[in-house]
Amino acid sequence: MTSVTALPSHRRRLPVLSHHGAFRLHASVLVGLLAASSAPTPLYALYQAAWHFSAMTLTVVFSAYALALLAALLTAGTLSDHLGRRPVLAGALLAESVAMAVFATAEAVPALIAARILQGLATGVATSAAGAALLDFEDPGRPGRATAANGITPVAGMAVGVLAATALVQYAPAPTRTVYLLLLLLFTAQAAAVLHTPETARPHPGARRSLRPVITVAPASRPAMALAAPGIVAAWALGGFYSSLGPSLARLIAPHAARATGGLVFFTLTAAAGLAGHTTRALPARAVSLAGSALLTPGALLTLGGLHLRSLPALFAGTALAGAGFGAVAQGTLRLLLPPAAPAERAGTLAAYYVLSYLAMSIPAVLAGLLTNLYGLQTAVSLYAVTVILLTLIGLARAVRQPRTA
Repeated sequence: MTSVTALPSHRRRLPVLSHHGAFRLHASVLVGLLAASSAPTPLYALYQAAWHFSAMTLTVVFSAYALALLAALLTAGTLSDHLGRRPVLAGALLAESVAMAVFATAEAVPALIAARILQGLATGVATSAAGAALLDFEDPGRPGRATAANGITPVAGMAVGVLAATALVQYAPAPTRTVYLLLLLLFTAQAAAVLHTPETARPHPGARRSLRPVITVAPASRPAMALAAPGIVAAWALGGFYSSLGPSLARLIAPHAARATGGLVFFTLTAAAGLAGHTTRALPARAVSLAGSALLTPGALLTLGGLHLRSLPALFAGTALAGAGFGAVAQGTLRLLLPPAAPAERAGTLAAYYVLSYLAMSIPAVLAGLLTNLYGLQTAVSLYAVTVILLTLIGLARAVRQPRTA
């Protein structure tokens, strides 16, 4: 027995997966989407070498994805509540496949930006629908599993994507095409599989009205959002930095290191985040979120020390600490936000979390690119680290002052 009721059998035209199978499928969709989002990170050095663009252009390419994703979350974050999870998710996955085709055929920066924009739009629509579907398909006998999956699968997907792309950069022919063609096949297969899942959202009027940009957080989840906001911003800002400028930082510290080193920086971040999210999933959510915020400060300081000392071990140690903090913040925050929300409020609350996250990920990354162009990467990293440390201290101070019952 599950917590959702599928639509009546006469509405089904295709064989449907079991609820357990549907849960696993939607988890794999989130992994695939976030793997695709991080796959370009190890390839940026190849693009820069071939097309000769600056660090500022690199952060624009990165942020085009995040800003497009934000636009999708603001306008279509609750669309699956109105039209159904299945058609919205299948359509978004097909759009993601088209984005992969644009990546695979890109010959210049404008095509790369266009691919990132299309990818961001598709990912924004798909993540809110797939994340809500995970909650719909949760087994009542295993409460909290869906919320944990929403926290773990994104960072696990980013780790898988950057590791696979790094390996392809090192060993595969035409790495800037191979990785995207493989992802294209994956998303096409997932779109077909989604059509075989039970529909858990009952379509109802208001789809067009729901496209008006709005941020909707369930009233019961708002205190948790206010408490966790500084930690969310700090964690995702660090994620944006490592994703966009991590490879450049590794090259500055060790210019003669293997090409894969830059990609391994972001892999270290996301792998540590996934491990932290998994190991803390049964611990109290508030404590996990606060502990994660506290880890961001030594992570930022070690990363900064790695730059000044020209030490790759210090860089990777700082990245691992920052990643553990990132994963704990994501895991704890989602467990604070999602359980209080009613089923009809889940997609909107999850979309609001991602809106804040990707704003924090994209805007500081663009500013860091600008600072890198004007004053150099070392200055940009120093200012970034100071900002993250201030945000974490603000968040921890607010949490200490706020009663546990708030």
